[in-house]
Amino acid sequence: MAGGENVLRTVLRTLTTGDTEDHGGRATGESLLRHGLDTGQNIVRNSVRNTYVFFACLVLLGALVACSKPPQAPAEQAETPQPTGLESIPTPDPSKYPNFSDMTAWNPYLVVREDGIGFVDLSNREIHVLKQEEIPAELVALPSSAWPYCRVVLVAQAAPKNPSEQTKADLRKNRALLLGTLKELDVQVREAP
Repeated sequence: MAGGENVLRTVLRTLTTGDTEDHGGRATGESLLRHGLDTGQNIVRNSVRNTYVFFACLVLLGALVACSKPPQAPAEQAETPQPTGLESIPTPDPSKYPNFSDMTAWNPYLVVREDGIGFVDLSNREIHVLKQEEIPAELVALPSSAWPYCRVVLVAQAAPKNPSEQTKADLRKNRALLLGTLKELDVQVREAP
């Protein structure tokens, strides 16, 4: 048993003195222990790194959720009509419209011009040029007697004085803005000849 005892003494001496290899080039207990500790440190280091990555992803996900738009309500709930001041005037009935030959009894009459929107006062045949933003207030200010055919206006387009491309573009822009304003007010449009 002397041989086994020598091996045991060599192993104990190697573990206690710090020898890392026996004479045959093989790793001994201390080197294995050191390797195990290094591996354990790497595992801890990787775990900490993975934890940081996890929390960074979690923060990024939270930021994305916080910055996203809230879900949209269904269309019928989202579009609650805003009061315009013209709600007391009933919706029009096209079968009751007069002929264009009798313009004295017509509803509000608007003329698209290159310099704005002309509001025609049919009682004295005057045209008051309005800016786009003045149209809602002007229509709301009219008495209910000014709307004999209900919530509809007559719209015409003036012939340009100078038929340049810029004038035509101004007329198209003013017309589009007018029609958008009338749609927001829930006022129907009848085109004048």
